[in-house]
Amino acid sequence: MTTNLTTKSQSADENSTPPASNSWHDIFTGAQMLFVAFGALVLVPLLTGLNPNVALFTAGVGTLIFQLTTRGKVPVFLASSFAFIAPISFGVAQWGISATLGGLVAAGFVFIFFAFLVKINGKHVIDRILPPVVTGPIIMVIGLSLAPEAVKMAMGTKSQLPAEHYQLLIISMASLLTTLIVAIWAKGFFKLIPIISGIIVGYALSCLYGIVNFQPIIDAPWFKLPDFTFPEFHWQAILYMIPIVIAPTIEHVGDIMAISAVTGKDYTRSPGLQRTLLGDGIATSAAGLLGGPPCITYAEVIGAVTLTRNFKTRVMTWAAVWAILMSFVGKVGAFLNSIPTVVMGGIMVLLFGSIASVGINILIKHKVDLSVARNMCIVSLVLVFGIGGMIFDFGSYTLQGISLCGILAIILNLILPRQAK
Repeated sequence: MTTNLTTKSQSADENSTPPASNSWHDIFTGAQMLFVAFGALVLVPLLTGLNPNVALFTAGVGTLIFQLTTRGKVPVFLASSFAFIAPISFGVAQWGISATLGGLVAAGFVFIFFAFLVKINGKHVIDRILPPVVTGPIIMVIGLSLAPEAVKMAMGTKSQLPAEHYQLLIISMASLLTTLIVAIWAKGFFKLIPIISGIIVGYALSCLYGIVNFQPIIDAPWFKLPDFTFPEFHWQAILYMIPIVIAPTIEHVGDIMAISAVTGKDYTRSPGLQRTLLGDGIATSAAGLLGGPPCITYAEVIGAVTLTRNFKTRVMTWAAVWAILMSFVGKVGAFLNSIPTVVMGGIMVLLFGSIASVGINILIKHKVDLSVARNMCIVSLVLVFGIGGMIFDFGSYTLQGISLCGILAIILNLILPRQAK
């Protein structure tokens, strides 16, 4: 269990040489932090076709890069945002994994660009470029655009899995129900791991119904270098991926403000929002260069910090080390790849719906008045273009989905006249 410590005592501990007992405590606490982020950390690569071992490696490396960039002041662990699931999946289907990775490398430079804007104009520039009326509907589209895929995964197909249709539904709904129950009624540490809980229950039922193939796990070696994949740069994939960073940027700002409130330190001033955005950008580009999903600040770990009151950045360093070490265990990746799609599908039903709910909450929280014509037009067009599947075909390049919605929302927000107060 993690011991509650006051901010003052922890700050003093950061600046002094810790006793050996505290060092061991930090090592095991780092493993606990990784356990909190583990479910969602591996969910993104499993759903998008990327390698989970590589995702573990790049998350660890990305966290170390972030700590160097922010001078070791912000106690967070980096992993991929769920906002990237839809665009990565589309990119892999459209251009292949290597070209999609090239787009993710470019996405990292967008974070760096935002960091430059904040450095020059101050942290409020993000709010001016990406107000709630822009980000709210875009995040809604991210969640709702994948709703049909989530339902398809949850229903499963007998041709893919050796089980009856009702058995597949039992597995997916059990995973969904477990995730929901843990998210709402669990207490303490267990409230932070609803996804892992859903996977455990779904996997156990899958074993009971005999649809799990254990042979790849048996055949996999204990030690194995991660299967790194290197990017190729195609301008179509790059132009598609760049606008995707809009939603994670807003998520990043919210996460940094949340962790600042928890620790009592304003990280938007020291080390500064420009440094945290820069850390996310460099980590994301580095992950793309090796074949991993983007690495950004992560809400689950912030929840763990809030619960345990453990504000030491070296705990996150140990979490990064654990992630890197686990990436070299071949059986870990084989086990993760053995999880049936219906298990993931049940969790995705809740997850994608929750993403859409975040977009709705942004509009409500910031009191976006949809009776105002300009606001109504922006939200309406973004939702219909995104969910309806509008495509602008320019021959060698097509603009659609979240990219189209992001560009459309920003342009409409800039050109539509504002209502006089």
